[in-house]
Amino acid sequence: MKLANHKVAVVMAVLGALLMFVVPQFLKNYGIYLLTYWLIFIIATMGLNLTVGYAGQKSLGHAAFFGIGAYTVAILLKVGISFWLGLPAAALICFVVGLILGFPALRVQAIYLAFATLGFNTAIWLVMRNEEWLTGGTFGINNIARPSLFGYSLEGNLAYYYLVLAGALITAGLLWGLLRSPWGKAFKALRDNPIRAESLGIDIRNYTLLSFAIGAAYAGVAGGFFACLVQFIEPAPFAVYASIMMYLMVVVGGAGYFFGPIIGAAVGVVLPEWLRDVPGVSNWYLPAFGASVVLLMVWLPDGLLSIPDRTRAKREAREASRARTAAASKIGAA
Repeated sequence: MKLANHKVAVVMAVLGALLMFVVPQFLKNYGIYLLTYWLIFIIATMGLNLTVGYAGQKSLGHAAFFGIGAYTVAILLKVGISFWLGLPAAALICFVVGLILGFPALRVQAIYLAFATLGFNTAIWLVMRNEEWLTGGTFGINNIARPSLFGYSLEGNLAYYYLVLAGALITAGLLWGLLRSPWGKAFKALRDNPIRAESLGIDIRNYTLLSFAIGAAYAGVAGGFFACLVQFIEPAPFAVYASIMMYLMVVVGGAGYFFGPIIGAAVGVVLPEWLRDVPGVSNWYLPAFGASVVLLMVWLPDGLLSIPDRTRAKREAREASRARTAAASKIGAA
């Protein structure tokens, strides 16, 4: 059964990737922009899903790494350094900062860790807002150039979309390989039962640090793509509410499910835009979005991708109940 499910997942992923290659050809500029925005948040929430869904750590500071990546790429581009050097630099800086932030996770857990990361996000946001000599403060950084590749300009929305799509596929492939490696099994063991994981010889300290660092690097890459997409950055998109929104995307999609960020980012990015165009809802699209998310969390606390598991569990429970009933009937007849 697991092998069959794995094959189905691979087939669906390939079909989805092919669809993402074809669909933008039939969209206008705003539709392409929105799809690119969605892909960027898929990359960001893949990293948060590793930290939250696989390693079991509660983080509300992901937008800070997103912002660090964006500002790193924007500043390096302004001083004449290539995007192709700036993006790896953003990932590396976020990885190092993620290692540093991971140390509080070794001492505090659950809600206390969430508050620690929330404080980190606020501190980074204040730096972005007040250090005008570096970040431009509330005036931000504008005219951020999009890259070129082998002499071909990626300035157009469609060309830049395909660059971000390639980035999303590469980062997804790397995460897929990581999760299927012994490291991925260690992350899951850490999430399920840290004490048992430690008794099995898993170094909780190192894996907790790695979960933060790798998740932060993914956010840094997403932030770099974001800076070149919008071509103007200022502190507002990297405030605490953005971290909460990313956490919501992970939970709505399904924390600990590989494809959860795809669904969760669609709910967080695409659904509000769709509601804006629905007659009778457009004037109330934000309350409608909030209500739909609340209802979804009440109905599916484990996220949308938990539906197959819940259906399977109910079916197995019914079959077990029928088997018990049949066994009881045979005993009564005897």
